[in-house]
Amino acid sequence: MKKFWEFIKKIMKKLWETITNKWLLKGTTTLILVALIIAGYIAVNWGVEQIQVEDLDFTTKKLYSLSEQTEERLKNLEDEITIQLINMGDYSYVIEYANKYQRASDKITVEEIDDLSSRLDLQTKYDIESTDNLIVVKNGEKEKTITTSDLYTYDYSTYESIDTTEEAITNAIMEVTIDEKPHIYVLSGKNYAQPESSLSIIANKLIDEANEIDLLDILTEGSVPDDCDCLIITTLKQDLADLERDKILEYINKGGKLLILTSQNVLDVDTPNFDKILEQYGITLGYGTIIEQDTSKMLYNTPYMIVTSASASFMSDIDMDLKLFLAYPGRIQFADETKLEELGVTYETIATTSTKSFVRTNFNISSVSRTEQDSEEESSIVGAYATKKISDEKTSQLIIYSDETFASTSPIIIGYQSVYAVTLYNNEDIVLNSISHLTERDDTITIRKTGESETYTVTEQEDVIIRTIIFTTPIIIIIIGIGVWIFRRRKV
Repeated sequence: MKKFWEFIKKIMKKLWETITNKWLLKGTTTLILVALIIAGYIAVNWGVEQIQVEDLDFTTKKLYSLSEQTEERLKNLEDEITIQLINMGDYSYVIEYANKYQRASDKITVEEIDDLSSRLDLQTKYDIESTDNLIVVKNGEKEKTITTSDLYTYDYSTYESIDTTEEAITNAIMEVTIDEKPHIYVLSGKNYAQPESSLSIIANKLIDEANEIDLLDILTEGSVPDDCDCLIITTLKQDLADLERDKILEYINKGGKLLILTSQNVLDVDTPNFDKILEQYGITLGYGTIIEQDTSKMLYNTPYMIVTSASASFMSDIDMDLKLFLAYPGRIQFADETKLEELGVTYETIATTSTKSFVRTNFNISSVSRTEQDSEEESSIVGAYATKKISDEKTSQLIIYSDETFASTSPIIIGYQSVYAVTLYNNEDIVLNSISHLTERDDTITIRKTGESETYTVTEQEDVIIRTIIFTTPIIIIIIGIGVWIFRRRKV
């Protein structure tokens, strides 16, 4: 036993001598230092994750942060808002976006619900399955639901998918906090197509965006209601009655706002009273349809189905090229400058056809090529925005598109597929933005972000500085390290 303990003592002594050996001590110290650095790195990352430090966004378009428009609106929040994320685990970018709102305002709380199988109340309330995804923005009893399909749109000029997550969430917050909803009326009684069905998609979208929308029969009502923020007039199968004409003229002279979606140009119906409404803005809409000859501006090689660019001052916030699809549109013509000045009207074009297009009035001609009976080739206005000065304090506004189909549920056949006209290109966007402008909905925003990467470009001087830092700094560190090593060797 004594020998055994002596043996143990020798081992312990040898182990102690090994530990206290100079090189091993230095090695152990180095190992501990490395371990501390690694532990510190892990701790810092964990801490940053816990406190959710905002990422730094150096992109010019702020692709990864909230826009100034959103931040400005969040500053004015007074109500407590909850953003409920249901089954959004597969959409991590949505969760990250929601958390940006929570960091931007102490009035916003984000609630994540990952397991919907045990929440039959939510499945029943929102008519969803346990595997469905949904975003719900809530303010007390008010709430707005957002589906994943609401988080993107499509740019038909660049063929890119456009992220609309910020637009959808911010507008939902504004919707559940709005006090007074704009009231929109659609003239009824003499429509060629029933607006209840033809404009159903637009109407539902307007309701979703916190608007009130009703049909208006002036002959029954007796006037245009005082709370009318925008009057929509669609294609008429017969002319307005004198009373209807007079009441609409009264509305205009009070500073009323009109959106006219009319395919009147393809109907052989005299409408002098409706024409009187257009004349207030110096507009005439003649009989006949435009035929496009530029193949890049038509749908599926169909000259009557025109695809053109759309832009206007009130749509300048949309950071993408808008495409407008029209079926059998007519030509919008404005009076000369003298007449417009007399009427107090100024206007801007929203959409035009190409200079190769022409107008056809004889629909018995089957050829899509221009004939002697057709007008000369020239560009035609198919969408316009006009402002009429009533007095120094009052103006009336009109937005007109020479086609009702583009905003409707009319089926359009593309190949073997039938789609609603309003869902083609940016038609829905254009109609909704036109109405938002007329109803002065400055509380809504349009924020579109592409998934494109941005290239960091520098001047020649900046390039020299950056290259110097990148390549020179490591070399200096290496030289210093070698110098320290040589100095220590000589000292030893």
